[in-house]
Amino acid sequence: MPKYVIVGGSVGGIGAVEAIREVDPVGTIAVISEESFPQYSRPMIADFLSGEATLEKMKYRGDLFWEKNEIQALTGKKAVSLNLVDRHVELDGGGRINFEKLLIATGGKPFVPEMEGADKDGVFTFTKFSDAERIAAKIGAAEKAVVVGGGLIGVSAAEALTKCGLEVTIVELKDRLLNRILDEAASEIIEKAIREAGVSIVTGQTVKRILGKPENDSVVGGVILTNGEEVPCNMVIIAIGVIPHTELVVGTEVKVNRGIIVDRCMRTNVPDVYACGDVAETYDFVLDESRPLPLWPIAYMGGRVAGYNMAGKKTGYPGGTSMSTLKYFDTPVISAGISNSKEGDGYEVLVNHDPESNLYKKIVLKDNVVVGMVFVNEIERTGIIFYLMKNRVNVECFKHNLLSEDFGLVSLPEQLRRRMLLGK
Repeated sequence: MPKYVIVGGSVGGIGAVEAIREVDPVGTIAVISEESFPQYSRPMIADFLSGEATLEKMKYRGDLFWEKNEIQALTGKKAVSLNLVDRHVELDGGGRINFEKLLIATGGKPFVPEMEGADKDGVFTFTKFSDAERIAAKIGAAEKAVVVGGGLIGVSAAEALTKCGLEVTIVELKDRLLNRILDEAASEIIEKAIREAGVSIVTGQTVKRILGKPENDSVVGGVILTNGEEVPCNMVIIAIGVIPHTELVVGTEVKVNRGIIVDRCMRTNVPDVYACGDVAETYDFVLDESRPLPLWPIAYMGGRVAGYNMAGKKTGYPGGTSMSTLKYFDTPVISAGISNSKEGDGYEVLVNHDPESNLYKKIVLKDNVVVGMVFVNEIERTGIIFYLMKNRVNVECFKHNLLSEDFGLVSLPEQLRRRMLLGK
């Protein structure tokens, strides 16, 4: 019987493996993964689709990772149920794996709403390498694509499809793209860049029906929007977002809110059962609460914390927050924390906006502490701002310099500057 069982072999599971092996070099570990090679960067699937990255480039751990760490890698296997009394995980096709300590790192799954025609040939989601492979196999026969969802996944998919030569339309239910991480001004800059690249944007609508071709109704031929407008296409990408993949714990004692509830050690309410990554609710140091934070670095950090604690090295999760670093259509953007807040309700907002150069810098303060930021087209100094936010530094004495052209380490008080340089 393996001492440690990890369900999910992506970045959270790998973080846990590495942490366990630092503490326990001999304890047996089994990793269960639905994917045959889970150690690839999911944020890079758009680069794979556009031809800018190979699978080898996407791999952040080598093919011998499992062997070197003496892992029983059950890849291409799905965990279908969890028995906490007998302490085992059941696999599809039969078979079970017993455990002493269990980590659930099953990640998130695409949110696909009820949509007539969603079963037609040519409808895809966009969260895994296999999705990108299936889309790539259809690219040659497609001319037009509709992307349902204007968030991070949707805009990423739209850019990749555009680079593949397709005519792309993004359909977003809200009034602007990237509305969860950007405010109106920042969204406007991104939308301008997207439109200049030839992508059509429809906001305030969604797809209510996917049409077939006149000659073959089983194959995508277009979509009908909620306002009745028809948009011809050969391909539909549903990219509305992801939700925690909590099915494994349904019917068990493990407590779930939006995601699996864990403490700062990544422990669930059940002894020796842990959770991390997109499936869990982790601590947000800006909001001072736990919530789903489906971000790659947070999943890895959570996996390491879980692994240490599973192996007996008590470690607390320091907390994370929503943070997106991206470059869509040659427009670099960094957004973190509370980015949509306006002046009032206890918030102070600092803004530097130059519409002619598409430059936008915004910092949100509360009680003279940075709680959010959005930077577009000038992101060089955002690392300093994030440090101030992460460490809850009172910036009252130098906040008037935060958005100045010459802001940098030298703008900070000497004692604070020394702390940053020493990495404290």
